[in-house]
Amino acid sequence: MDPLADMNADDTPPSSWSYAQFAQTYPNVNNIGIATIKTASADLLAQVAIAHTPVSDIDWERAFLFCAFGATYLGAFQYWYQVNIFKKIFDVDKFTTQSWGDKLKDTEGLKSLFAQTALDLTVLTFIYLPTFYVFKAGVFSGSADPSVWLSTGLDNYNTNFAKDEFDLVRVWAPADLVCFSVPLYLRLPVRHVVSFVWTAYLSFSRGGH
Repeated sequence: MDPLADMNADDTPPSSWSYAQFAQTYPNVNNIGIATIKTASADLLAQVAIAHTPVSDIDWERAFLFCAFGATYLGAFQYWYQVNIFKKIFDVDKFTTQSWGDKLKDTEGLKSLFAQTALDLTVLTFIYLPTFYVFKAGVFSGSADPSVWLSTGLDNYNTNFAKDEFDLVRVWAPADLVCFSVPLYLRLPVRHVVSFVWTAYLSFSRGGH
């Protein structure tokens, strides 16, 4: 055995880090990280750039609300149901790995795409929105009683339902059609791009005390 060859092999630099490889290997960690940073950043954008709040007057309780909501719901729960549960209910692998031209010819795949979109809008309406308002009540209500968070959150959810639902459908119906068409490991990262804008809007319109 050539000792010089062994030395050269030992000196071979490691391959460069790849985000795509990381996202495929650790999808849940990747999405929790993205969701946490995204929601906190979107709230700060809404406070400083949209509402023109001075940096010294930033509402850090509100920032914490979006940070916690982003990690718990958008990062952990959303990954679990949109990847694991959807994969069990729908045959997503074949459709998501096809070219866009083949997707448009796949009748069964398109039916599944529309079904996934309809299911996600249902989850957004009846789980996402009330969960957000309960999280908000938990941060802002001043009470340590979860029953107060629940009742206050659901009251606010019902009060704002018509406007929230209208905005939710017009944003997420087209966005879901794209999100549910890309490969699974990119599903939530792509969704987070749209969600950043949506979260900034939600923060601006519903994030205050």
